[in-house]
Amino acid sequence: MDTKTTTAIPPQNLSSAYGVPQNLAATPTAASAYAVPQNQLQLTPTATYATQPLTPTAASYAPQTLNTTTPPHHQNLTSGVTPHQSLASPGIVPHQKRAAHSSAVGLGSRTARTALGLDGRASRTLGLDSRATRGGTSDETELSKRIMDLHESDERGLAVKPVLHIIDVIFHRATADLPGFNLQHSDIGTDEKSVVYSVASLQDNVEIPARITNAISCEILSKCSAGVDVHTITMEILQIIKHYGWDSKVLLALVAFAVTFGEFRLVLQQYSTNPLAKAVALLKQLPELLEHAGALKPKLDALYDLNKEILDVTKKIVDFYDLPRNEYFTADSPEILSAASHIPTAVYWTIRSIVVSSTQILALTGMGIEYLTEPWELSSLAHKLNNIKGHVVDIIERCYKFVEKKKEDEAYEYLVRTFQITHIDNSKPLRVLFNEDPQALYDCYSKKRIIIEDLKRKVVALFITELDPELIRSPEYAILQQMYAEKRHNMTRSESQYEVVWVPISNVWNDDKYRVFDRLKEQMEWHSVHHPSAVTRVAPRFFREKWGFVKKPILVVIDTQGRVMHNNAIHMMCIWGSLSYPFTANREKLLWEDNAWTMDLLIDGLDPNVSIWIQEQKHVCLYGGEDIDWIRKFTRIAKDVARESGIQLELLYVGKSKPHEKATRNIIELILKENLSRTLDWNLIWYFWLRLESMWHSKGQLTTAETVKHDRVMQGIIAMLSYGSSSQGWAVISKGFEGMVKGNGEHMFRGLTEHGLWKTREAVIGFVPALDEYLQKLHVDAPHHCTSLILPATGAMPETVACSECGRLMERYTMFRCCLD
Repeated sequence: MDTKTTTAIPPQNLSSAYGVPQNLAATPTAASAYAVPQNQLQLTPTATYATQPLTPTAASYAPQTLNTTTPPHHQNLTSGVTPHQSLASPGIVPHQKRAAHSSAVGLGSRTARTALGLDGRASRTLGLDSRATRGGTSDETELSKRIMDLHESDERGLAVKPVLHIIDVIFHRATADLPGFNLQHSDIGTDEKSVVYSVASLQDNVEIPARITNAISCEILSKCSAGVDVHTITMEILQIIKHYGWDSKVLLALVAFAVTFGEFRLVLQQYSTNPLAKAVALLKQLPELLEHAGALKPKLDALYDLNKEILDVTKKIVDFYDLPRNEYFTADSPEILSAASHIPTAVYWTIRSIVVSSTQILALTGMGIEYLTEPWELSSLAHKLNNIKGHVVDIIERCYKFVEKKKEDEAYEYLVRTFQITHIDNSKPLRVLFNEDPQALYDCYSKKRIIIEDLKRKVVALFITELDPELIRSPEYAILQQMYAEKRHNMTRSESQYEVVWVPISNVWNDDKYRVFDRLKEQMEWHSVHHPSAVTRVAPRFFREKWGFVKKPILVVIDTQGRVMHNNAIHMMCIWGSLSYPFTANREKLLWEDNAWTMDLLIDGLDPNVSIWIQEQKHVCLYGGEDIDWIRKFTRIAKDVARESGIQLELLYVGKSKPHEKATRNIIELILKENLSRTLDWNLIWYFWLRLESMWHSKGQLTTAETVKHDRVMQGIIAMLSYGSSSQGWAVISKGFEGMVKGNGEHMFRGLTEHGLWKTREAVIGFVPALDEYLQKLHVDAPHHCTSLILPATGAMPETVACSECGRLMERYTMFRCCLD
């Protein structure tokens, strides 16, 4: 009884081109693809060397049924074709007949394409649509489990970055001018210096395990030739590289493919100029590739797109393992857990795609271009890799954000600690603030770069602002400019031993903002950072959380030992000018202790005549508002009462808070034209009210909700700001350096009109105290009054404010204001 076994007819082109062993029934896949009973097929070796001319027909490549009892060379085949014809390789068909051969491929071509996994059934062999991997979650879970079972990493690794750089060179150079290829972006340049540097760095720094990469190449070649499905080949490769880390795994597989792809490209590139390359190309039948370049374009483009996705996914996997994972992550970190579930599968599919791309090179260099896979199959796999890349990129971005946040927190804490310590000089904290750049500063007056050490013996005031194109029109800028002008005129005095450094802050820097920065820098007279990049990245957060920077400019003062002496000295500068040097919080407290609520503090030399009037013990009246009718009535009655009382009264109009320029100029013009009183110049009116706001901020830091009720200075400031917030009239009157009487327009006008009711009291205690007594009585008897207080939303803001008229707590509202006009 004959025992029937099975054997397979080998893919003839591979047997002739690569000398693949005839017995290819090593795997169930191969046997099922093209197996016939062994007792029906016995061929003599001489058949392989047939030289009879071949007519390529479908029957030429069909498996033949033979009678094993008769020598094969005496047996007639059912197709009428001699045995040696059935084994003739397409690779040795005369060149002029290749076109006919290409169009006449029948069952034999299907067998060869199945061996490579390239025909319609090949989608199952290639794994492009295999049941093993297209299933649901359970299939993916099972695949992941099998992948992890093959992972026994002992942390063997490679210097992956240099190797990846070389591979990038190979892929860019190997596809730059292939037929049908459109040059795409690459991470490296094409100049020879880049290539030479890459190769040199590889030789000097990296050892590639050639034994492993050769084993991978052999695995792909032999198993693809034997018709083994792509999934099995991929798992075998994972078995070979099981001791390597995941990034090294995929890199080793890519190295093996890059060598195959690069060698193929070298032969093709030098075909026309190098005899050796031409000889090899002829044996590999590569001239046909050049002849059919146009027709091959869709298939080659699909192959190159797949190769690009392979390279991209590999880079992303390498990027993930290049992260400082041990330093910032634990095994339970969400990012690491997510990577553990995605990276192994990404490695599997990348290696699987490498195997598929390798089959295409085998087709190009051995079987012929007619055996290339259809573009849609490669595109499908490229699309899957692109989706995988998206998952890996998402993990990497989350990791980067986490690492950046950790690094930012570390840098922030370091900056905080630096400014909490007393140093030998202030150069250390300034260097930390300015990114350790020794030449971080720019002298805007001399137009030159300077070093940080130039400031170590001076008090440094950091002028921190948003990058506002209108910065030079801000009140803070005006205050600082006035102070700095005074400093420049007296450089040798002790009060001038400080320096200002502008530190601009912006959430986003672009070309337009850099131009604004350069323009503003050139208009300043003090110092600046030479470039916004000189400011450490955590500085804005530090300024907000530690120094209270919100929107309006602040002036933070650092002494010669690097200690922060004031978080915002701009207000004390506005109030006292150079008297506030060295701009410390303690100095500010002492200045307030030395000042009472007097006309001298309120006007502070804004009008030289007022200082003279105070010295001469005259009565001085400041008044404001935008009601010209009230102004006319008030000034007239005030002058009349002064004559009746026999006092010298000087009137000075000071407008209102947040003045409207046009309206204020019109009022000033009418007052002067009608000779109602003197007025402050328009340019000084806004400064008068700015000083009052600075007093609010400065004095408010030194008072509490309990003490403010009994603080005459703070009560006077609140009253003035309340008056200034209204368009209605108001007035304050004082004599010399004594106290002041204040009142809104209605009460002040009524009090002066009813002068006769308190005139006798005036004779006893004086004009100002008597008027104050009478106004207090009016406040009590008044059925209703309305007072408002408008304050900037930045700086110290009290929880409660008492009314300056009646003492009751004022209600709190929010107002949004776009502009002054």
